[in-house]
Amino acid sequence: MKKFSLLYVGVLFLVTSCDSTFLEKEPFDKLVPKTFFSSEAELDLYVNSFYLDFVPTGQEIATADGTSDYSAITVSDGFIAGNFTPLNQGSWNWSALRNVNYFLQHYTNSAHLIPEVTRNHYAGIARFFRAYFYFEMVKTYGDVPWYSKPLSTNDPDLYKGRDPRTVVMDSVLADLNFAVAHINGTKDNSSSTLTKWVALGLKSRICLFEGTFRKNHPDLGLQSTATKWLRDAAEAAQEIINSGSYSLYATGNPDSDYRRLFISENPVAAEVMWAHVYNDALRRWHPITWIFNQATIGSRWSLTKQFINTYLMKDGTRYTDANGYNEKLFTEEMADRDPRLAQTIRAIGYRRSDGSVAPSDLGYTLTGYHIHKFSLDDKIYDSRAEAYNSIPLMRYAEILLNYAEAKAELGEMSSDVWNATLGALRRRAGIKDSEPDIADSYLQEEYFPEVTDRFLLEIYRERGIELVYEGFRYADLLRWKKGHLIEKPWLGIYVPALGAELDLDGNGTPDVSFVKSSPVNPKAGVYYKIVDGNATRLTEGDKGNLIWNANEAREFSDKKYYRPISDADINLNPNLVQNPGW
Repeated sequence: MKKFSLLYVGVLFLVTSCDSTFLEKEPFDKLVPKTFFSSEAELDLYVNSFYLDFVPTGQEIATADGTSDYSAITVSDGFIAGNFTPLNQGSWNWSALRNVNYFLQHYTNSAHLIPEVTRNHYAGIARFFRAYFYFEMVKTYGDVPWYSKPLSTNDPDLYKGRDPRTVVMDSVLADLNFAVAHINGTKDNSSSTLTKWVALGLKSRICLFEGTFRKNHPDLGLQSTATKWLRDAAEAAQEIINSGSYSLYATGNPDSDYRRLFISENPVAAEVMWAHVYNDALRRWHPITWIFNQATIGSRWSLTKQFINTYLMKDGTRYTDANGYNEKLFTEEMADRDPRLAQTIRAIGYRRSDGSVAPSDLGYTLTGYHIHKFSLDDKIYDSRAEAYNSIPLMRYAEILLNYAEAKAELGEMSSDVWNATLGALRRRAGIKDSEPDIADSYLQEEYFPEVTDRFLLEIYRERGIELVYEGFRYADLLRWKKGHLIEKPWLGIYVPALGAELDLDGNGTPDVSFVKSSPVNPKAGVYYKIVDGNATRLTEGDKGNLIWNANEAREFSDKKYYRPISDADINLNPNLVQNPGW
C-alpha cells in the first residue's frame, strides 16, 4: 500500500506541478502516450493509480455488513426501509473504468522497449481491476454495458444499451484468466499489491457468486450454466490451496489468533492475501475503533441474537440444542462458546489495554452484542480517527470457504474436503472438530428452510462466523436469494425482568439495567438502558429478548436483488432499459 500510495502521489506531481504553461499543453489523456508507457517504471506508475480508484477503504470494508441480516444499526438506509425510487439512486460512474481501458489501449505503444512478460504483468493488473469493477456493477445492476475501450464524446457506443449478463460475466472471466496467467506469482509479504494468487482468489470469489446466483435465481434462465462457474470457483481455490503459499494463522492460541488478523498494523502475511494497509508512522489512519465505540459517530453497528445463536460450543455441539437457549443470561450464553465469538464482540472478561474491564457498552450497542473485531484495545482511539491496524481485503480463510461451498454445490463434498476447509477453520478456532451427522434444525428454521444438505448448512454457518463484518454478507444474501432475511427483527440479549441488574463481564458486579425511566438514585457503575416501548422493547413486555427499532418497516422484495438505474442515467441515455419493478 505504501508503494502504490507514494507512486500515485508521483503521478499527481508530474501532471500538476510542472510550470505555468501546463494548462496550455495537450490534455493529460493525450499527453500520456507520448511521455508514458515507454518503460516498466512508467507502466508501474500508471497502474498503481488503480489501487486508489478501486480498492475500498478499511472503513468501507469493516462497515459494509451494516446492510445485512445479522446487523442492527441505528436506522436502515432508504433502500431497505423507505420509499426508494430511481430518483434516489445515484448515477453510475465510469471514469475509473476509462482509466483502465485507456491503459490497455496504450500500454504497448513502446512494445519494443519493454519485454512482453513485463507488459503482460501490468496488463494483467489492469484487467484484474476491470473484472473487479464489472463484478461490482453486475452485483448492483445485473445487465450493464460492457466497454473494453476508452470512449470519446462522439463514440456511438457511449449511448448503447445494456449488454446481457452472460456477455459481461464471460468478459469478466476472460479478464481474470488473463490476470491469473500473467500477473507475477511471487508472494507479496506486505499483502499490499496484486499477485497471481490474489487474482486466483478474486476468480474463486466471483465464480462462486455467479454460479450460486444463477442456480438460485431461476428467473434468469441460466441454471444450466451454474455448474461451469462453480467448477471454475473450485479449481481457482484449489490452485491456491495446492500452492502452499498461504495457511491459516494459528500459533496455538485460539483465544487470540483470530482477532490478531484484524488488529495488527502489519498484515499477517501467512493468511492475509491482500489488505488495505495502514501505518502509524506514515500517518495512514482510519476511524474504525472510533466508530465502533462511540454512539455519537456512525450507525452503532451491533450483531443480532439470531446470529449469535449460530456460534457452536467449544466442544463442537450446537448451542441451540440446549433447552432455553434464547433465555440464557449474557454471561451464560458466552460461556464455553466458539472462541471467535469473544474475539468478535465484547464478551466475558474483555479488558482494554490499560487493564480496565470493558463489557458491552449499552450506550453504544443496540442489541448488547458490541463488535470489537477491528477495534484497537487502547481507549485513546475511541475518540480519534487515528487507528492504524490494517484491514484484510482477502484472506486464505475465504478461499477455503469458497472451495468448500463450490465442492458441496457440485455434489463433491467429502471427508477430505471437510478436513482441509471447515475442519481446519474450526481447529484453528479451538473447536472440537467433527463432521455433522444431521442437518441443523435451527439453521433450517431461522435461515434456510429449503436446504437439507447438512454440509452446506455448516458451510453457511462457518462463512457467517469466520467472515463476519468483512463485507461479504450482503453479496451472500443476493446470491443465495435470501434478501428477505434483512426483514428479520433485530433481537438482542435476554433481559429477565425490567429493573434487574445484569452482569455482562462475569466479574460479579452489575453493569446494566433495563428500565422504563432513569432511577432517582442510580447505582454507580450501572448503565440504565431505557426501554421506551417504541424504538426499544422487550419481546414479552416486561421481560424477554431486547428488540431494537421494532417500528421500522424493512422490506426486501424481489426487485431489490438489483438496484434501479438512476433516472438521470436513463434520461442521458434512452437506450438503457430500467430493471424490472422499478
